[in-house]
Amino acid sequence: MEKRTEIELTSIETIDPKPRSFAHTCLMQEENIETPYGNLLVAIQGDRTKQPILTFHDIGLNHITCFQGFFSYPDMQPILKHFCVYHVNAPGQQEGAMTLKPEFVYPTIDQLAESIQYVVDHFHMKTFIGFGVGAGANVLARYELAHHEHVDSLILVNPTAAKSGWIEWGYQKMNSWYLFSGQLTSFTEEYLLWHWFGKKTRWNNHDLIHTYSEYIKSINPQNLALFIESYLKRTDLGIVREMDPMRKVSARTIRCRSLILVGDDSPHMEDVVEMNGRMLPEETDFLKIADCGGMPLEEQPGKTCEAFRLFLQGMGYVPSLVQTHSAAAEFNQLTRPMDPQMLAPMTC
Repeated sequence: MEKRTEIELTSIETIDPKPRSFAHTCLMQEENIETPYGNLLVAIQGDRTKQPILTFHDIGLNHITCFQGFFSYPDMQPILKHFCVYHVNAPGQQEGAMTLKPEFVYPTIDQLAESIQYVVDHFHMKTFIGFGVGAGANVLARYELAHHEHVDSLILVNPTAAKSGWIEWGYQKMNSWYLFSGQLTSFTEEYLLWHWFGKKTRWNNHDLIHTYSEYIKSINPQNLALFIESYLKRTDLGIVREMDPMRKVSARTIRCRSLILVGDDSPHMEDVVEMNGRMLPEETDFLKIADCGGMPLEEQPGKTCEAFRLFLQGMGYVPSLVQTHSAAAEFNQLTRPMDPQMLAPMTC
């Protein structure tokens, strides 16, 4: 038998991965915008002379925990040079928020959508690119229906067009009951982690789940209960996919270019597919990301970033940017090929 030569790997250094942190990694300016429905904390990232991107977060999250990791991703930096990002926080949901006064009437989802107009007016935005996740996607969709002229396009992650179902209503009612009493119970923690990630990610990505489990302990429970109650009472968007050319003109529908994103193991898949089925196919791109649960921005930032870039290029933005090597390595696992000039509409 041939004798094997022993090789000593003396020139290789091992580096332990850094744990996920919500510490501020980029400079942001923060402004409080007064509206009739409460104050909105807006964090501004980038050059204000550039085209605005306006974000809105999901329940239990804020602009840091929902968007910071994605917008700090290396492949996003060439894109962000061409835009200014305005991160909107729902009342009382920002990091370190004080408990809202007992007499404060929390805005409905429709009122939250209307409050976006005060942000638009304050920063003198002509149009913006909306980027919403979960409840935030619902808020931005409502704003587009009321103020189509200000919305250039929408990126919606885990959106829903319907009102809450009985199962969601039951779980959320239980959550809000605990939260109103000032308790962050294991029941609430389990539900939030499921809502954000789904089952598969919870078993496969322990570091990410641990980070968000620790973050949950810092949430203001009463403020979150108010936001959950508001989202729970949402009405149906009332949008329809009208194919008749005559009726399409007056039909209630989202008319701007839209990209709908969902992970293939997302707990909100049925809601997302239903909403996609109610939107105009010629204006809507539907993308299901492989190996991903309910939070594509955290679980698959490379794929999400590349989808975002291609969508922007389809809108005429950043035409000179090309796919990076790191994004290419991840993006080849997407569930369908994409044209580099335009995302082709995909319907379900």
